[in-house]
Amino acid sequence: MSKSILIDTTICTACRACQVACKQWHDLPAEKTTNVGSFQNPQDLSFNTYKLVRMNEEIVNNRLEWLFFPDQCRHCMDAPCLETAFDETAIYRDPATGAILYTTETKKLDADEIISSCPYNIPRKAADGTLAKCDMCNDRVHNGLKPACVTACPTGAMQFGDREEILAIAQKRLGKVKQKFPNAMLLNPDEVNVIYLVGHDPKFYADYAVASTNKGGLSRSVALRKMMGPFARMMKV
Repeated sequence: MSKSILIDTTICTACRACQVACKQWHDLPAEKTTNVGSFQNPQDLSFNTYKLVRMNEEIVNNRLEWLFFPDQCRHCMDAPCLETAFDETAIYRDPATGAILYTTETKKLDADEIISSCPYNIPRKAADGTLAKCDMCNDRVHNGLKPACVTACPTGAMQFGDREEILAIAQKRLGKVKQKFPNAMLLNPDEVNVIYLVGHDPKFYADYAVASTNKGGLSRSVALRKMMGPFARMMKV
């Protein structure tokens, strides 16, 4: 059974404990940054930053709101990057958790094609073309632990468990949140394993809070593979 994470942005305080915990667990180096007038730091995801708390000050319903969005890979149910790669040594799905995992073999792929296929603009590449992103702390999960970000969250904004359990929790929480935020919604819950709950229109949180229709998506060759099923692997469409 696949695992899922619920991220309730309505109780996120942008403490960035999740961001730091991700760095520490994966032994990722710090990045040199500059002050650009925002508490968001660094300014974007990178090969060395798998999780980033995005911060936006927005006018919502004539009121200034400070909105936080802990951005990361969604571990899609039907992952375009996996379909685009078509190489199980480079990108594969862990059958036990549903996590979409990248290996060092991604340096053999067309990095730009993989990046453009992601509707959430997540994968990032190193100088040699190797790709990286959140792995849902797959090693921790296989050892009975929660992802580092979930464990570190002090407000309970992140919950982790079996997919059906998390979906039920998400729906229950949504009902409660709607009492305060009538426009609250779950973002693409049927399509991803990292499910966000937001109180306002997702456009206020991040450019790719929901699956973008402006990204390259599935290429023509990938679309053909999906239609042809098992014959595609033999023909290498």
